[in-house]
Amino acid sequence: MDTAPIPKSPPPGGTTFNLTDYDAAVRDFSWAAARARLDGLPGGRGLNIAHEAVDRHASGPRAGHVALRCVAKDGTRTELTYADLQAETNRFANLLGVLGVGKGDRVFSLLGRMPELYIAALGTLKNTSVFSPLFSAFGPEPIRDRLRMGDAKALVTTRELYERRIAPIRASLPGLEHVLIVGDATADGTTGLAGAMAGSSPEFDIPATGPEDMALLHFTSGTTGKPKGAVHVHQAVVAHHATSAFALDLQPDDVFWCTADPGWVTGTSYGIIAPLTHGLTMISDAGDFEAKRWYQMLADERVSVWYTAPTAIRMLMRYGPELAAGYDLSALRFIASVGEPLNPEAVVWGQQALGLPIHDNWWQTETGAIMISNFAAMEIRPGSMGRPLPGVTAGLLEQGKDGRARVSDGKVTEVTRAGAEGELALRPGWPSMFRGYLHAGDRYAEAFADGWYLSGDIARRDEDGYYWFIARADDVIKSAGHLIGPFEVESVLMEHPAVAQAGVIGKPDPVAGELVKAFVELKPGHEPSEELRRDIIAFGRRRLAALAPKEVEFDQHLPLTQSGKVMRRLLKARELGLETGDTSTLGSTP
Repeated sequence: MDTAPIPKSPPPGGTTFNLTDYDAAVRDFSWAAARARLDGLPGGRGLNIAHEAVDRHASGPRAGHVALRCVAKDGTRTELTYADLQAETNRFANLLGVLGVGKGDRVFSLLGRMPELYIAALGTLKNTSVFSPLFSAFGPEPIRDRLRMGDAKALVTTRELYERRIAPIRASLPGLEHVLIVGDATADGTTGLAGAMAGSSPEFDIPATGPEDMALLHFTSGTTGKPKGAVHVHQAVVAHHATSAFALDLQPDDVFWCTADPGWVTGTSYGIIAPLTHGLTMISDAGDFEAKRWYQMLADERVSVWYTAPTAIRMLMRYGPELAAGYDLSALRFIASVGEPLNPEAVVWGQQALGLPIHDNWWQTETGAIMISNFAAMEIRPGSMGRPLPGVTAGLLEQGKDGRARVSDGKVTEVTRAGAEGELALRPGWPSMFRGYLHAGDRYAEAFADGWYLSGDIARRDEDGYYWFIARADDVIKSAGHLIGPFEVESVLMEHPAVAQAGVIGKPDPVAGELVKAFVELKPGHEPSEELRRDIIAFGRRRLAALAPKEVEFDQHLPLTQSGKVMRRLLKARELGLETGDTSTLGSTP
């Protein structure tokens, strides 16, 4: 659905946006200049993410500024200034050295949102070891897969998670030498983190760090089979800092809240690194999603920039604008969303209920940072991903029958006509681009062709350069000669007054090839019935004609990833009685 554009927002009183003139920013931008805005290690010893996020602030006028405010489930607050965070991350880095964990060694976390998560992540990077986060909702098998694939040497977790998830598989992980338990040790072969850190020095000199040294390892969910480990390097911090300034408009006086799970790439790139590089105050909430709690958090913490997921927005929409009206959200100046495409009605709802539109953006685990965005100083076209960031060159490539870019003799063809569809591709060269899939060189090579990174997403570009997501290439439905993007169908179905969420797949059909089938989750107050099913199908026909779903099935528990994406492949596998593949990233909260 193409909703009327929302005019660009005026900047809050007395301030200016970081990006005020898009064309000028694109013309004048260079990654070298972006790198120059960061310090680099003293003495020209390279570039280290943790130095840019913590130490450069701790040694300057922002040393006493609150860097991190963690809110526990019971509402208890823990604050760390930049000076505090420097000391604690130094202690953790020293502890790793004592344990024999060194440069390039992998340190995993299996933690919720607590101070130890941030200390472990940044302390690991200071030590020039590699940080790799895991979802705390993972079961033992997905954890074992990732620890094995990632060559884990150390793991930081809690007593409860160790006993439930790690103890049953510990014997099968001979390379996992150290398990650090938040609090006290729980069993033989574990170390109590608090006691061990108490004996560590708060002084630490970050070793020389090359910009191409491995820093982060993020696992992507596999379509089938095993997930892939995307490798990122310390130079990624240049993109983290620049993209958060442009796409999220982060500024030093902001109070920033990123709701992404810490086991997801957003929870690291924009839940830890990017905000701290700007010297602002970051909010972390250990509680599960609950509408009143989230509104109270926005109000009490005086959050000014909020980065969340479409699933969370849609859940808040169920309560209507009345609930939001009961809270003082006057500090809020910018809202952004990521994880899956943001439906147009959610963008408009933000304007109506929160007084601010919601700015969608697009990126992937492999890109490491935001690539396409709706910017504060530009009009929003609801349903659009926005325009490429300065320093990012995007394009659309002609598709083959499988929906992916057609490669012939190593060459691809770029689609330039406005409104045409193609596989979204990026010219390599941005600092946060992944440098490989760990132990999977062939799979990495397959992600590139003719000087392009192939995203696997199908999109179109309008006459003004705004990009619009259509579907994952492997989600495209081929029905009676039509190529149908599930997202477009889902967005329309969600405009039906009874539909809270929808997932759309292609179901094999002997005549059409595939027919469109929709799984819908109903809003409170609506019950499944044959009459409602027919009404939803008729609604779809009126709006979508030949693209409309032929079948509708009610499902109050649509499978979602932790980042809020409907797992269409899982719906399809269930429909066809096939193997479901990797389901480790399934989650029930935003």
